[in-house]
Parts: sequence; structure tokens; C-alpha cells
Amino acid sequence: MTFENIYLEFDAKLRNFILGRISDPDMAEDILQDVYLKIHSNIDSVHDSEKLESWIYQITRNTIIDYYRRARPEDELSESLPALQEDEPDAIADLAASVHEMFNCIPEKDRRALTLTEIQGLTQAEMADQLGLTLSGAKSRVQRARRKLKDAFLDCCHFEFDRFNKVIHYEPKCNHCASSSSNCLEDRQPTSKS
Repeated sequence: MTFENIYLEFDAKLRNFILGRISDPDMAEDILQDVYLKIHSNIDSVHDSEKLESWIYQITRNTIIDYYRRARPEDELSESLPALQEDEPDAIADLAASVHEMFNCIPEKDRRALTLTEIQGLTQAEMADQLGLTLSGAKSRVQRARRKLKDAFLDCCHFEFDRFNKVIHYEPKCNHCASSSSNCLEDRQPTSKS
């Protein structure tokens, strides 16, 4: 993707994203220009076009963080800066409510594998015995189920991570699994036997 295409696709999104975190419109514009400079300087380092959007948002978040780090402590906080609410749920808490919907998007045998191991706490060997699988087959099924659940989340939302790879923000891309089962991974991917 060319820099011009990135600008056309992301300009409004990035501007709104920055304005949601920086109260001064002039400073937000300066930060946006810094983001564009970083994107232009490093675009050749992106080899996977599917990761481009996450890469752009990571640059934007880091640039905003750099702005706050450079701000001197004696600077007075703006009156329009929104206060953090103690009882405001974080991104992970919000996502927890969506797990059930995403869980229903994976095939039944994969749901069963995750229910037994992740929820009921069985070992993979115990799950293999209960389902009549080999240990290798049970391990494969659990790994596939985890991957499918992860894919369901990634298909549904754009995630932002902090430097510790913790979800700090997400934006839904669709009503994945909420509107109809035709959106589910179960209907879009062929099932493999294991």
C-alpha cells in the first residue's frame, strides 16, 4: 500500500483517534503530522499488509505517549481533559462480555475442548480420555480451538495493545456472531478432523 493510499484510508480515523486523547486541536494536528512522518519513514518495514492497520495505530499510540512524556510536569492540565472514572470498565472487562458470543462462533467440538480444558480445568490427557482421542489429537484440538477463538476476536475487532501486549482499547469492526450464525468461523472455515 502506498503512503497516499494510507493517508486517504486512515486520515479521518487517525485524526479522531488522536483528538480523543489530546484535548488541544493544534497539538493533535502536530502529533498527526509526526505520525505521518514516522509512517512514511518506516513503511518499508511492513511486509504483511494484514498487519498494516495495527502497525499504524501502534505508531500513533507511541507518538501520543511520547507527547505526554515530553510535557513538563509544571504545565497546567487543560480543563477540557476528561477525568478518568474509577468505575469505568477497562477494555479487557468490556471484551469479557463478548467471549460467549465469540465462543459460539467456533465449531462444537472445539467449544467442547475449550470448555473441558479452560473452564472445567481438565488436563489435555484427561480431555483425551473423556473424548476418546489420542493425547496428540487432544492437544491439536485445543490449539486449533484457541486459534479459532482468537481469529473470531481478530475478525470482529481492531485491537490496540500496550508495550506489554495487554489490550488497552478495541473498536468493533462488525457484529460478528451477534447478527447471524452465517458470520461465524464455523460456517466460513472447513472443519478438519482430529
